[in-house]
Amino acid sequence: MIARARTILFLIVFYTLSVAIVVAAPVPALIGQRQMIGYARIWARLHRWTTRWILGIRTRVEGMSPPPPVLYAAKHQAMFETIEFALMLDAPALVMKAELAHIPIWGWAARRYGIIVIDRGSSGAGLRRMMREAQATIAAGRSVVIFPEGTRVVPGARPPLRSGFAGLYRALGVDVVPIALDSGRLLPRKGVKRAGVVRFRFGTPIPPGLSRAEIEQRVHTAINILD
Repeated sequence: MIARARTILFLIVFYTLSVAIVVAAPVPALIGQRQMIGYARIWARLHRWTTRWILGIRTRVEGMSPPPPVLYAAKHQAMFETIEFALMLDAPALVMKAELAHIPIWGWAARRYGIIVIDRGSSGAGLRRMMREAQATIAAGRSVVIFPEGTRVVPGARPPLRSGFAGLYRALGVDVVPIALDSGRLLPRKGVKRAGVVRFRFGTPIPPGLSRAEIEQRVHTAINILD
């Protein structure tokens, strides 16, 4: 009952305040990307505060995050990490599915922040556009985050990596840092959220230049190490 009450209170508080933040987002977005990044971090701090003090969820980071720019390859089990990375990884650009960019106001503001859109059913031209955006992000000194399994998965699921990851790895030519996490234990897509500790484990940076088979095998193993 306590967990259910916490979940309901979190949904009310976080999403009510998020609507207000999204409605005001065009102001910093029109000023510039730096202002939009700072504004997004305010939203991320709201999320961190509400998950900590309402849901009772804390984080524990294991390993070291290297200085940018790098390519982070992360497990994806909950919305939690997509927002937490804005603070934990110093405002990286996330590779996100195209549907999110179509959300009114939020999608436009997210593009101003610097998210990189990938249409999983797109043609080669769409993939090349994604590569160019990621290369420009790295050239500007920002890191890129990709969820190489392609979608949110339940704890214990280990789908193969999507082909776009290997192409991005080859195009960017920077170290890959795998991130394992276990947010899905406490934050299921549906149902009651539970208090506890979400672990983030940074793997050893993997250098560029490896074959597709080797980079996919090493990343797949590293991001699933907590399952």
